[in-house]
Amino acid sequence: MLDIITNVNDSINGFVWGMFGLALLIGTGILMTVLTRVFQISHIGHWWKNTIGSLFTKKVLSHSKEKGSISPFQALCTALAATVGTGNIAGVAAAICIGGAGAVFWMWVAAFFGMMTNYSENVLGMFFRRRNKNGEWSGGAMYYLAEGFGAKKGMKIPAKILAILFSVFTMLAAFGIGSMGQVNKIVANVASAFDVQALSSINVFGGVSLYNLLLGIVLVILTALITLGGLKRIANVAEKIVPFMVVLFVAGSLVIIGVNYDAILPAFKAIFVNAFSPIAAVGGGVGVIISKVMTQGFKRGVFSNEAGLGSSVMVHSNSNVKEPVKQGMWGIFEVFADTMVVCTMTALVVLTSGAYDLASGAILEGYTDATLVGGAFNTVFSWGGIGGKFIAIAMFLFAFTTVLGWSHYGSKAWEYLFGAKSVVVFKIIHVCTIIFGAIMTSSLAWDISDTFNGLMMFPNLIGVVVLCPLVVKITKNYVDRRIKKKDVAPILSYDPEIQKEMEQGLDEE
Repeated sequence: MLDIITNVNDSINGFVWGMFGLALLIGTGILMTVLTRVFQISHIGHWWKNTIGSLFTKKVLSHSKEKGSISPFQALCTALAATVGTGNIAGVAAAICIGGAGAVFWMWVAAFFGMMTNYSENVLGMFFRRRNKNGEWSGGAMYYLAEGFGAKKGMKIPAKILAILFSVFTMLAAFGIGSMGQVNKIVANVASAFDVQALSSINVFGGVSLYNLLLGIVLVILTALITLGGLKRIANVAEKIVPFMVVLFVAGSLVIIGVNYDAILPAFKAIFVNAFSPIAAVGGGVGVIISKVMTQGFKRGVFSNEAGLGSSVMVHSNSNVKEPVKQGMWGIFEVFADTMVVCTMTALVVLTSGAYDLASGAILEGYTDATLVGGAFNTVFSWGGIGGKFIAIAMFLFAFTTVLGWSHYGSKAWEYLFGAKSVVVFKIIHVCTIIFGAIMTSSLAWDISDTFNGLMMFPNLIGVVVLCPLVVKITKNYVDRRIKKKDVAPILSYDPEIQKEMEQGLDEE
């Protein structure tokens, strides 16, 4: 039975994360980039000023007193909590090991176009959001599919089906990649870097050590204390942990890169040259090699920043910001921070430290793609294996906050399917799945959740492509009003009542 499930999942996963799925993702990003006139470049000064440039202003940092809403910074941190995970460390290393240094270039390309996919998702999420029975904001692909795509002639039922499918895939992905998969990585890394022989030597059942079980129980308790307290508690934790973990990881990476400063230019040369002329170690003919390098770069880039999956929309929609475009710009910055900063740091650490040989494609003896970054850190921080321990801590913070972020995503999917009052049921189930992640040894659960994670993009991207004229219209309206200072009425919501409410608070922004 397990063999059948594995084979079926492998086939679906190969399609979802194969050339067709990746072409759809990148194609949508290219489409939105062209239609918005390369907004991420043509208005770079504006979105930079309104995101990182406004980071220390009261209106961005101060907590929202509005029920069920959070500040733009909290929304960003919660979204980054879910996206900055194991993919930024082990995922980047895997891309380099399989596709060579050139995969990093294609990761950047995916992020460049992914910025506008994420922007478009968030603009639509804000435009079609509504308040649930608890007075909290609810938004996401399921809503712009049902209300936006569903408003097209003859599309009401197909749109509703797509909205339901998206919610189901999101919920299942939250149990897998947003819980069991992340916890499995946490426990494996912590148990390896900080082994307690007295506990790890005790076999509880089926090869599971007492140490792993206890780590799982601790994670269950921590997650329950945070997620059962609702979005505001998740956001409060995320805004404290995420900036700390990103700054800590980037600082550590800069030390490694700085020590190996003479390898920086060769590393960048390898990235650009090998993107179009990969090393022989990648394997296959020239066309096959380039295809493999591009696929690895695109796949790992998208897997890392999640642009196109429609996931982060569900937390961005809870922002107290009134302008859809303003929250969309935070979506651009989210992809930039995740891939252009964190993933690039990981790549440069691997490529400059000697952990990966630029000429042959060989990696340090005794390491795998999963432990390569720790090995790279150990080349500088070698005393007592402190480099590996540093990465274990980073992986813990990255993966744990991913669990918190995905708890919210799954909650919103559950809410769409079963109503707001029963969301606590999902949260309890989500917390319970953590223990399975701590004790599971099979990769099947991770592989299946990866498939559901990828399946989210199909209904989501259908919604984005169909509603792209609306994104362009909202963007043009914002540019005319905010940048060109034209006297035109704002476009803020599909709902007249919400539109009126947003207009009243618009002057505060």
